[in-house]
Amino acid sequence: MPPSKPESAIDRDQRIGLQRIRDFLKVRTSYDVLPLSFRLIIFDTSLLVKKSLAILVQNGIVSAPLWDSKTSTFAGLLTTSDYINLIQYYWQNPDAVKRIDQFKLNSLRDIEKAIGVSQLETASIHPLQPLYKACRHMLETRARRIPLVDIDDETGRAMVVSVVTQYRILKFVAVNVHETQLLRKPLRHLNLGTYQNLETASMETPVFDVIHQLVNFNISSVPIVNSDKVVTNVFEAVDVITLIKGANYDELNLNVGEALQKRPEDFPGIYTCSMDDRLDTIFDTIRKSRVHRLVIINENSQLVGILTLSDILEYILLEGEGDDSRMS
Repeated sequence: MPPSKPESAIDRDQRIGLQRIRDFLKVRTSYDVLPLSFRLIIFDTSLLVKKSLAILVQNGIVSAPLWDSKTSTFAGLLTTSDYINLIQYYWQNPDAVKRIDQFKLNSLRDIEKAIGVSQLETASIHPLQPLYKACRHMLETRARRIPLVDIDDETGRAMVVSVVTQYRILKFVAVNVHETQLLRKPLRHLNLGTYQNLETASMETPVFDVIHQLVNFNISSVPIVNSDKVVTNVFEAVDVITLIKGANYDELNLNVGEALQKRPEDFPGIYTCSMDDRLDTIFDTIRKSRVHRLVIINENSQLVGILTLSDILEYILLEGEGDDSRMS
């Protein structure tokens, strides 16, 4: 058996950097990630879908925990995916549009079951559990955010404390773990990101077609490319919320180009990187900006792949931990 190849300096630094991040996540709790001051909006499951949408838009949020007041229990997490699934249902059942204003949140499970998609996210974790465990739980359930649910000492009932997102966790790491600077291997040498079977659309694609892509492939965004495969924008799941915020579902008949013009003026834009970029610089970007994904492009700005926060989270937790640890 030939002797094993000596570990290179860049491989050693990469391994040490990943281990420092894991060690950090194992000694910090989800409570540590929360800001000193924050607000939490919780929806009762008896609330009308139309009203919940208005509240999300008014408060600039894209998700909210659900509470069943009849049983005094946590009932899951409402996200943009649930609204998109609802739109998909009405597209398949045009006669149901007449009832849309009377639809309540407690019926979402029936709707999502009817169209055969993933139902409401119900994963949660105790806020005093290690942050590492919260991250593993998100990867296992493929959730992009996870509610923190505590137990009231006096009543013994569940109590929703907050919601922690992948972005907040990765920013927490970027700010506090200086060893992220050791992650200097370029993306082209890492098993990181998606490069095959990428869903795309053009500015002329009808919004409904993109919604079908989001639902059918369980993705949160679709890159927008021109005839030369040059990336010109990204249509995100939250863009659907902007279109239907006034319960004006006719806006869904627009094409992608028309829909993207309705984005708020403070929209931060899209973030790109190349195969030569490294995780140390990507963590620096996450530390400075609110990033949810990076579109990987070549020197001609043509689409190469997509790097999501889920990809980064899975890599920093599981890379080198053995094949059995990798998410399927």
